[in-house]
Amino acid sequence: MSNNDHRPQLSIVSTMYKSRPFLPDFLDQCLHAVTRLPIKHYEIVLVNDGSPDDALDYALERKKDIPQLVVVDLSRNFGHHAAMLAGLQCARGELVFLIDCDLEVPPEVLIVLYEKQKATGADIVYGYQDSRKGGWFERVSGGLFWRGFNLLSDLKVPENMLTERIMTRRYVRALLRLGDRNVFLGGMMTWVGFDQIGIPIRKGQRQGQSSYSLLKRLRLMINAVTSFTAQPLVWMFNTGVLITLVSFAYLIYLVLRRILFGDVVLGFTSMMGMLALTLGILTTALGLIGIYLGKVYTQVQDRPRFIAKNIFR
Repeated sequence: MSNNDHRPQLSIVSTMYKSRPFLPDFLDQCLHAVTRLPIKHYEIVLVNDGSPDDALDYALERKKDIPQLVVVDLSRNFGHHAAMLAGLQCARGELVFLIDCDLEVPPEVLIVLYEKQKATGADIVYGYQDSRKGGWFERVSGGLFWRGFNLLSDLKVPENMLTERIMTRRYVRALLRLGDRNVFLGGMMTWVGFDQIGIPIRKGQRQGQSSYSLLKRLRLMINAVTSFTAQPLVWMFNTGVLITLVSFAYLIYLVLRRILFGDVVLGFTSMMGMLALTLGILTTALGLIGIYLGKVYTQVQDRPRFIAKNIFR
């Protein structure tokens, strides 16, 4: 009997970090959604990303009544995107459904994505928001993230993409071949290519506070942009050239005023302002170069993106 005979038709993949309150409803809704599909063999893969609560214990307890449940316990917290990659690597299904377990998007969306994939034959069907949900901070910061990324990056990623998506086995296999150590899944999934289709999905409000603070969003954007383009370095170079030309022209102007009118000091305040601006841009440029060098250092270290301590099948 070949290995394909044992391969599940569908894998549902999610990650756990401070997820204990959501798991009971999440698992029940996943089971209910699968029963509405023409699927007999499936698995639910939960990745414990160093969750500080008892999410791991609860997941292992539920394995007693859900034999299809697979629990991947990472050695520590590696971050949301790395944990999702761990789940994709452990998933064995011909189709892989990726979803967050916080119930902002109900697992029943699997039915819509599955039907769309079967109707179109697309390698990935992903969800996106027509309009962002939540308060003004969440709407504005999320919108600025995607617009800022697409403005600075050579890679254009569909705005307001959600985690929720269904993927074919060949697409997942290609995605896992990428050797990025600085993981930004939204960009990686777009870069891989294949036939991709987006459908609008309504996202609800999470119960409790989101783990994505302003600082985390800022870090994610810096990591995302610097992982997929060197355009900020080009912009910084062009800015430096422009300031150099302006400074040189201003210096010639001062020399001419000195020769023609005998001015000793002209525009001391403006000169100091120009000096401060130049130093600020120089410092920013050095910091930007440092970020890129840091990414090169991380990449050449070739450390694994995650380490699985235990896999419970």
